[in-house]
Amino acid sequence: MPNEVEPDVTPERRHASTRPDDTAQPAAPTMLHQMGGVAGFVYSTVPVIVFVTADAFLPLAVAVGVAVATGLALLMVRLLRGERLISAVGSLLGVAVAAGIVAWTGSARDFFVIGIWASLAGFIVTFGSVLARRPLTGVIWNALHGGRHAWRSVRAVRVAHDVATLAAASVFGSRFAVQQWLYLTDSTGGLGLARVVMGTPLTVLAALVIVWAFRRSTGRLIRTNP
Repeated sequence: MPNEVEPDVTPERRHASTRPDDTAQPAAPTMLHQMGGVAGFVYSTVPVIVFVTADAFLPLAVAVGVAVATGLALLMVRLLRGERLISAVGSLLGVAVAAGIVAWTGSARDFFVIGIWASLAGFIVTFGSVLARRPLTGVIWNALHGGRHAWRSVRAVRVAHDVATLAAASVFGSRFAVQQWLYLTDSTGGLGLARVVMGTPLTVLAALVIVWAFRRSTGRLIRTNP
């Protein structure tokens, strides 16, 4: 019987069987990545730091101009990095509006007034939803899952969203309380420091609690009752 000839197996073919599937889905983005990553934190804090620093050494009009110029520079950097136009322009718009208010009122502390009142509005909405027994994070979770789940009838799920929404309310409330006090004392430097310290770090902590509530809801209402 003639010797059978093994089919030619090239190194490329042999290696192909051990390669990972190139069509595999990429790993889900982390929470930090979804929030803009480290770069997102830098983009949100640099104009604040620049304005506060410039205001300490330069006339107010010049400090406003420097802050806006910094926002424009960051806009160009973000566009060159391939970020979405709407997110890059949104960041610049916030700086421009704050600078416009300062130019109108002539007070450096008004650079932070929009963020202060936005924090108050966030506190009223989140805390009010808990008082109404419809915690906001639960309403959002249900809307993202078709709006057909009786999530409020499951005590463990409702309590989880009470905790998550109260966590968000505490972030908004603490930001408003601290920054409003600094605003009334006309502490521009303190407002800048509070903006940085109470910005992304507190947001990440609240987001961790919200993610926990979302996963608890999914486990109780979807995975156990497909």
